[in-house]
Amino acid sequence: MEITCKNCKQIYKGHYCNNCGQPAATYKINGHYLWHEIRHSLLHFDEGIPYSIKQLFTRPGHSIREFIEGKRVRHFKPLSLVVVLATFYGLLYHEFHVFLFDDPANTSIDIGKFNEWSSKHYSWIIILTIPFFTLGTYISFRKQGYNFVEYIVFNTYKASQKLFAHLITFPIVIYYNGKPEVQKILIAIYVLDLILTFWTNIQFFNKISKTKAFLLSILSQLIFWVSFLLTVGLVVSVFGL
Repeated sequence: MEITCKNCKQIYKGHYCNNCGQPAATYKINGHYLWHEIRHSLLHFDEGIPYSIKQLFTRPGHSIREFIEGKRVRHFKPLSLVVVLATFYGLLYHEFHVFLFDDPANTSIDIGKFNEWSSKHYSWIIILTIPFFTLGTYISFRKQGYNFVEYIVFNTYKASQKLFAHLITFPIVIYYNGKPEVQKILIAIYVLDLILTFWTNIQFFNKISKTKAFLLSILSQLIFWVSFLLTVGLVVSVFGL
């Protein structure tokens, strides 16, 4: 039986259009359709968000490398994943009035307003840091055969990995929120971020020695911080913030 594709009008036989990949069977968008999408995109453990998160905490470097090389069907899309997790974390950050910044002396910056702004724009802040992490990775691992856009995907998944770790540790942050100890907790979480980064890099760059991957990861972090802080300083000086 010949079918006319509802997406590109190609005439074909089978379950999928041989021109654009559109499924032959489409369903009315209603409550049943919505529940189907939620189950298969978000809650199904063998694909979607749960699958990607599981991979990022069991075999992170290998799974990201496989995604870049083409094994993508079961994964949640990298940018969508980081937006979902960052938005959720930002909402928690705002709802529980988490205050992560000390009030420094001799400054005109209103830390309270800055903290509030950070909670409302948390997902954008995370997304804007990804190019800086990518710059560090691209420069440090430039001989490993990946292009800049592939490293953006790599660092986007790593951002999602760290965000989920932050969600897991969020109850501890809430408990110490407003207490002097919260700064020590934040340092511990940053150390956890570094451990996850080094672990993922060592797995991803499996064609070089673990020692070399570790040392290049340190260089990558240094490039990130230098480029990020210089950019922030430039923006502050230009716009007088």
